[in-house]
Amino acid sequence: MGKLIYTFLLLFISVSVFSQEEDAKEKERALRTSTNLTWDGNKNLSENNFVQAEVDYRQAIAKSPENVAAPYNLGTAYYNNETYSEAFGRFKEAGEVATSKKDKHKAYHNMGNVFMKRKDYSKAVEAYKEALRNDPTDDETRYNLALAKEMQKKEEEENKDKNDENKDQQDQEDKKDQDQNKDGDNKEDQNQDNKDQGENGNEGDKGDEKKDENKEGDGDQKEEQNKKPEQGDQPQDQPQRKPNQLSKQQVENLLRAMQNAEKQVQEKIDAKKVKGAKVKNEKDW
Repeated sequence: MGKLIYTFLLLFISVSVFSQEEDAKEKERALRTSTNLTWDGNKNLSENNFVQAEVDYRQAIAKSPENVAAPYNLGTAYYNNETYSEAFGRFKEAGEVATSKKDKHKAYHNMGNVFMKRKDYSKAVEAYKEALRNDPTDDETRYNLALAKEMQKKEEEENKDKNDENKDQQDQEDKKDQDQNKDGDNKEDQNQDNKDQGENGNEGDKGDEKKDENKEGDGDQKEEQNKKPEQGDQPQDQPQRKPNQLSKQQVENLLRAMQNAEKQVQEKIDAKKVKGAKVKNEKDW
């Protein structure tokens, strides 16, 4: 029984080793095929046949995920073709599958270049830092890092100035709105005051009118009291004269005038009598 178990274990181990060897060989064959496709892609790309080169690189990536050159070279092709989003994706893929620091350094260096093209300077700084962690001796990466930091600082200053300008503009607009609201409130208060004054003025006018009416009424009464009695306006205790009836004084004056006129007429008559009387003739006819 023990011998049977031992035989079974040996068989299992042998199968496992054989399987691992086959997997390793398969990966090696896939990597070899992927590498050949990468070379084809490089050749087509050098001949400006971008479309075929892209096909070759994609096939190489599909054959073997261990082929770092395929995504890296495809990313470089996209970068040169100014397709930066696709380029970044391929450089990122190359950095993730890379096992050597050298390959990682190149992938992150190129990712930093893509961020610089996008003007995303803060991410470019981080990418260049990661590249230098894998290869601190690369002067080009160090130079790019310094440039990215400078651009980041300049961008932050511009954003600060822009934010300050926007804040000043917003403050001015807010102040303008407050002034307008204040003017509107003042106008409303002024209109209300004018309205109140108008109402008070109308009441005052009405009071003045009443005073004037009372004044005029008093004046009329005083005028009626001070006015001499006219026909039809005599007091009740005085005898009323008929129309065209002479007063007592007028009658006396008229009688006196008539007497004087009669006297004058009588005197004229008497004078004529004396003058016309016959004189007795003393001669004897």
